[in-house]
Amino acid sequence: QTSRSPSGDTTLARATHLRSKRPSFHAGDARYTRWRRPDERRPASTRATPARAVRAPARASSLISALTPLGSDKMSASASLASRGATANASALASRVRMTRARTAAPPVRAAIAEPPGSASNAEVKNSDIQMFEGTKRLQTQVAEIGPGTTCIRSLDWDRDRFDIEFGLDLGTTYNSYVIEGAEATALVDASHAKFEQLYIDTLRGVVDPASIDYIVCSHTEPDHSGLIGPILELAPNATVVGSKVCIAFLQNLVQKPFKSRAVKGGDVVDLGGGHELRFIMAPNLHWPDTMFSFDPATKLMYTCDAFGSHYCTEEMFDTNLEAVLPHYRFYYECLMKPNARSVLTALRKCEADGANPLDNDFAGICNGHGPLLKFNVEELVGGYKKWSEDALEKAKASTTVFYTSDYGFSDRLSQSIARGLTKADVEVTMMDMNTEDTQELIEAVSKAAGICLVVPPATGPAHDNLAAIIGNIKSKQKILIAESYGGNDEPVGPLASQFAGMGVEEVVPALKVKEDPTEATYQLFEESGTDLGQVLTKKETLKAMKNAMSPDVAKALGRVSGGLYVVTAAQGTAKSAMIASWIAQASFEPLGFTVAIAKDRAIESLMQVGDKFVLNCLPEDNFEGLMKHFLIRFPPGADRFEGVEWAPASCGAPILKEAAAYMECTVTSRMEAADHWIVYSEVRDGKVFKDEKTATHHRKVASYY
Repeated sequence: QTSRSPSGDTTLARATHLRSKRPSFHAGDARYTRWRRPDERRPASTRATPARAVRAPARASSLISALTPLGSDKMSASASLASRGATANASALASRVRMTRARTAAPPVRAAIAEPPGSASNAEVKNSDIQMFEGTKRLQTQVAEIGPGTTCIRSLDWDRDRFDIEFGLDLGTTYNSYVIEGAEATALVDASHAKFEQLYIDTLRGVVDPASIDYIVCSHTEPDHSGLIGPILELAPNATVVGSKVCIAFLQNLVQKPFKSRAVKGGDVVDLGGGHELRFIMAPNLHWPDTMFSFDPATKLMYTCDAFGSHYCTEEMFDTNLEAVLPHYRFYYECLMKPNARSVLTALRKCEADGANPLDNDFAGICNGHGPLLKFNVEELVGGYKKWSEDALEKAKASTTVFYTSDYGFSDRLSQSIARGLTKADVEVTMMDMNTEDTQELIEAVSKAAGICLVVPPATGPAHDNLAAIIGNIKSKQKILIAESYGGNDEPVGPLASQFAGMGVEEVVPALKVKEDPTEATYQLFEESGTDLGQVLTKKETLKAMKNAMSPDVAKALGRVSGGLYVVTAAQGTAKSAMIASWIAQASFEPLGFTVAIAKDRAIESLMQVGDKFVLNCLPEDNFEGLMKHFLIRFPPGADRFEGVEWAPASCGAPILKEAAAYMECTVTSRMEAADHWIVYSEVRDGKVFKDEKTATHHRKVASYY
């Protein structure tokens, strides 16, 4: 009857219409682009402290595909660490996962968790005084010993509401670094964001004399982890910076002064003495090309920087509250790691081969770069990465390669938005850095892909030198998406588009141009364009799967389930979206709540994550056709869905349609993952009836379509 539009909307015919000694746990909440307006931020004066009740262990394997199934009983999860003989408890897994917005003031010193005396995590967690940044942003540091000779320094960025413009944050973030003091040498693993410079250095001095640092391990060079390496080198002039070959090259450009360095490769070891050895595991594309892990067999801790992290600022140093951590953890995975699913699995295989398997019973924990450290739910959370990545590759109906240029303009950020859009359409993505990858590997990546995304490089340099090899190996049967990097010296996209047209290569959408620093709407445009390309590549497989999903008789019977007709609208920053919806049902009385089913490749899905707000507009029984037809238009990526429609903003900014019979302003409180949809449970916060009319109804003949 219909086909899905490239940006995730539908045509008229279709729409008339969560180790052996730890419990297994997988979850299903996901998000990528969470655009959030500044006036939606929670009050800066409050902060929540997670519950700590002692609970018995319970299996949670039934949550393998859902964060929490609606209507399920409350469950608990606890985990034991065989290496330490200590048990900590994750809080109860409620039937709906809620993201806490209130916070209480931080005490100066508190215990990380309640554990038996002698446990490493029973050490004091010392918090610095809060300092203000730019007048309103709270900064704080936190220190605790996490293992023999091993100290964690966390920089708490309580009020950061964006991690770059495309990655909105609900509860701030942290930047984690570590000091390892061996018998013969001392190493600092990663640093912090430049905004923390004096506060971090003062904190570091309280842990170790910076002049005594022998090694500075740079897991990767993104500025939030490496931004203070320059100032630290001023205090530790004899330190050797250790990183991957690509990392050292990037860092030389960042520090811009000579320093001692050592480029390491997989299997290399830095011996600190007393059993502390840093064994290096290369993990490119998680999520930068220079990323590496470091494993210390003395403590059985692995330092992973961005991998296995979360943008979640909390006093809790560890993953004590599984319920609170999970939505952020999965969101982070979807944003940064899912487009690199194959690299995730490769890195995990390398860890296992090098004796650093996080799923082994004697593994102590993950020392990540953001959010709580993983200690009490390692198998559940690391296992989640494995499961989600395996599922992504298994479900992939086509493959694409996204070519970008690291450390140039907005190339890496924009390419991630494209990749996110592709993964929403069940397309496997391979990220290739034209700046660092071998030319032959770039050529091989071209040959294996059905679709090519080219975020153009600068007009000079190694990335540009590789461009000719990429173009020369693209075939006419492949689909292409071209986009600017907004780096100031971009290779012009116009001539490239003409060149591809002459080669007979189909350009799925017009070349994406960036005329100013990217905004929420820019990233929305890039994500939707990625979804466009993905839907073109998977169209045949998708239609075939829909037809084969059920027998004709079952499809006709299920088609008799009717529903109303609604327009769901959402807005965050400069990004707005809408969709016609009919799969909506009330789900609770107290609080008043309902569910809406949203296809995973819908454009609006990115704006309906846990904590987001939206408006449900009820279409009137009479004269609903005009509005319905308007919102069933095949909107191109980034188009204004509300052009020509009368509307007013709700308190959350989402449009209230003037012609609607009624509206409800809602907040997403949980999501459950279904095969090809997200079941989004939301609570109604406000609403009003405009017309004394019934809501329009939608009847179908078969359930294979909307």
